Amino acid sequence: MPLSPFELEIYQNILSSIAEEMGVVLIRAGFSPNIKERRDLSCAIFQSNGDMIAQAAHIPIHLASMSFAVRAVLDMPEINDGDILILNDPFQGGTHLPDITCIMPVFYDNKLEFFVASRAHHADIGGLTPGSMPLSTSIDQEGILIPPSKLYRKKRLNKKLFNEIMVSTRDPEEREGDFNAQIGALELGEKRLKETIKKYALKKVKQAGNELLDYSEKIMKEVVREIPNGVYEFEDYMDDDGVGTTKIPIKAKVTIKGQRAKVDLRGSSNQVRGNLNAPYSVTTAAVIYVFQCLAPSSMPLNSGPLRVIEIIVQNNSILNAKYPAAVVGGNVETSQRVVDVVFGALSKAVPEKVPAASAGSMSNFTFGGINPKTGRNYAYYETIAGGMGGRSGLDGVSAVQTHMTNTLNTPIESLERELPVMLNSYSIRKNSGGRGKYKGGDSIIREYKFLSDATVSMITERRKFSPYGIKDGKPGRKGKNTLIRKSKTTTIGPKASFKVKKGESIRIETPAGGGWGKAQ
Repeated sequence: MPLSPFELEIYQNILSSIAEEMGVVLIRAGFSPNIKERRDLSCAIFQSNGDMIAQAAHIPIHLASMSFAVRAVLDMPEINDGDILILNDPFQGGTHLPDITCIMPVFYDNKLEFFVASRAHHADIGGLTPGSMPLSTSIDQEGILIPPSKLYRKKRLNKKLFNEIMVSTRDPEEREGDFNAQIGALELGEKRLKETIKKYALKKVKQAGNELLDYSEKIMKEVVREIPNGVYEFEDYMDDDGVGTTKIPIKAKVTIKGQRAKVDLRGSSNQVRGNLNAPYSVTTAAVIYVFQCLAPSSMPLNSGPLRVIEIIVQNNSILNAKYPAAVVGGNVETSQRVVDVVFGALSKAVPEKVPAASAGSMSNFTFGGINPKTGRNYAYYETIAGGMGGRSGLDGVSAVQTHMTNTLNTPIESLERELPVMLNSYSIRKNSGGRGKYKGGDSIIREYKFLSDATVSMITERRKFSPYGIKDGKPGRKGKNTLIRKSKTTTIGPKASFKVKKGESIRIETPAGGGWGKAQ
């Protein structure tokens, strides 16, 4: 007998609340500012076949791609109660190397029934530069690659693997703290899930998972059905890959037929030499996110919509990279452009439901060196907010993380307390949003002064190609990166890696949102 709508809502809230509580544990126990302050993490619950049935309101690029990670561990020869599985391999379910996924099987009556998983962006896992976001041309330059492995075997730590990870990072103490936080989140998730099974019965919880997937599929079919049948195309460009390739096309052809959608991305660039290549899991997450934005907020967020939307990419392309492609920027930047082009295509069908382009870049900023306060190596990573695109009836929001990121900016007090930097400026970039009937959101200015020598890496976009407007709305202002040495200022390209001296500053002006509709 199917669950009543009332019962289904109860189970949806129970399961999503478990994932939310897992996230709280991870944040509270995390060591790095990237986890405890910026909240660059995600938690979710999966069926034994890898389908996600519940998630917390965390990072979109993490969540829709995590099923690939869970399915990857299913290919391991043996999974036992008490195991904790780990991976970051982008070609086997991961996204990019700093995003490390830890997965715990949940057994009940000696049978594998569910998985709980946490994914966190670790501030450093080795590679060419501090922060593990280098101008790479191969994944081997980006840090330690962890294929699906057992971090714990029947509750016993795999010391060999753990030590390999620790010696690869520039700050082992911080990494160990963040790993322990991830494991604590998994243990809490397992505990809460077993409590739920004991209270409501295993059969009911499994039934709820299946029906939640069916319900989300049903809602997504209605979302697609409300889009007029037709073929809608859009093309936009990435600035560059940092090592010579410029004006990189990302193209979408969206076909709507009844209750099915097909997103064909085969017009996009072939695999590039730089690090903007994205694995298929990332591309999938970006496409699904767009359609989830069109759905009512009541739709449970799970793997159900994947049954409705077909995604087509070519092999060895920037949207379906193959080993040993460099991918660290694909997860954070190319995913944003996929969102832009799919929204752009849909704007030709349902402009009233689609926003103008948002910042279109996470404006990734990493730096590290020796902290004079501690004498230890440090590495720091953050994404910087921009402007949201205007949409029908509403101006875009200013100074906000948009689309595939959902993190916070590190508070000035935390940043200056823990690291040898000072913020000279942190403000809204006024009048940067595109003009329109509904204007784009303004972006921000964030200027860092270094109090000791450091190595800096930047992976940014929308420094050459502006965020577009819709229905005669004007584009948002492009971003700009500037190095300040004494009285001399130098514009830095979208991708860069270099050393800074004590007393020098970097000023980052992020892209703003495009306008929607013609200004009155």
